Amino acid sequence: MKNTVTFIFILFFTLFSFAQKDSLQLGDRYSEDQLYLSINYAQFFKQPNAITKSSFSYGLSVGFMKDITLNKQGNFSFALGFGYGFDFFNHQLKVEELNGTTVFNNGNSLNSNVFKSHNLEFPIEIRWRTSTAKKYKFWRIYTGIKFIYNLSNHFDYTENNNSFSFSNVSAYKKLQYGLTLSTGYDAFNLNVFYSLTPLFENATFSNEELNTGILKFGLIFYIL
Repeated sequence: MKNTVTFIFILFFTLFSFAQKDSLQLGDRYSEDQLYLSINYAQFFKQPNAITKSSFSYGLSVGFMKDITLNKQGNFSFALGFGYGFDFFNHQLKVEELNGTTVFNNGNSLNSNVFKSHNLEFPIEIRWRTSTAKKYKFWRIYTGIKFIYNLSNHFDYTENNNSFSFSNVSAYKKLQYGLTLSTGYDAFNLNVFYSLTPLFENATFSNEELNTGILKFGLIFYIL
C-alpha cells in the first residue's frame, strides 16, 4: 500500500508539471488544470432501520484534473481526473467474513466499530466558471460523476474486550460511482458526493436487502 500511494503522488506531480505548460498559452484560450484536495464529513445512508446513524466519520481525497476547454473564452470546459481517496467510518453495522461469506449483523452494542477503505478515484466533470486568461480568482460550479475503484477495505470492531478484524470482504463492491458537485469562489469551495451504487453486492440484513451508500459533504481546494 505504501508503494502504491508513493507511485500515485509521483504521478500527480509529473502530470502537474506538464499541465502548467498547457495552461500558459498565449491568447484568450486557456485551461484550468488543477491539483485538488477535499476534506469531507461522511455518513452512510439507506441503512437498515435497526441500524443507527454513523458517528463522526470522514473522507479525504487528493488528485489531478485535466481541463479541456469547450469554448474560446475558457469559462466552459470538460475535465478528467485521477486521484486517491481514504474513507474512515465509525458505524453501527457489524461486518464479518466467515468461511468466504460476508455476514451482517446489528453492531449497536459493540465497544467500537470502524470501517476504513483506500480507493483510486476517476472524476469526470462539466465545468462553468467566471474566470478569464488573466483572472485567477473566480466563481465556479463543477458537477459530474466520480468512479471509485477500491484498493482495500478493513472492518474492525471490539466486542466484550475482544478485537476482530476483517480485510477485503467478499461482498464489498470494488467498482462504485456517484454524483459530485463543487461550487464556490477562489480556492475555497463546497463539495458534495452522493453514491449511486451500494457498498455491498448481493447483501442482506435480517432478510432485508442491504443498500448502504455513502454521502459526503465538505470542502475542496483547487491548486493551479
